[in-house]
Amino acid sequence: MDVPPEISFTNVEASPELEDRIHEKVARLEKIFDRLVACRVAVAYPHKHHQQGNIPRIRIEMSVPGSHELVVSHEPNHMQEKYADPDVTNALNEAFKAAERKLREYKEEIRDKERAPKESGL
Repeated sequence: MDVPPEISFTNVEASPELEDRIHEKVARLEKIFDRLVACRVAVAYPHKHHQQGNIPRIRIEMSVPGSHELVVSHEPNHMQEKYADPDVTNALNEAFKAAERKLREYKEEIRDKERAPKESGL
């Protein structure tokens, strides 16, 4: 990546463990698409007090060549439907799974565009 990952936290204190987990997941994104230019991850809790029902929102912005931004915004509603007691780990896992899918789709789209001129020349 050209730019180190940016990680921000709103209404939650950053912990080294959480930051390490995010860096590991960003590294995985880089393995999927080695031309990733930048990645920004925002972890935000809607309320400052962490009590049951205060599920984090995760937003991942990935910059790729060609001035494109791929954005994944993982809202809490989905987490409440899927997990009995969702936490930040669940939210991160779900958001990064979605980011990986989006990055793979983008990679395939680029591959298809690169193949199209070669195939039309046959």
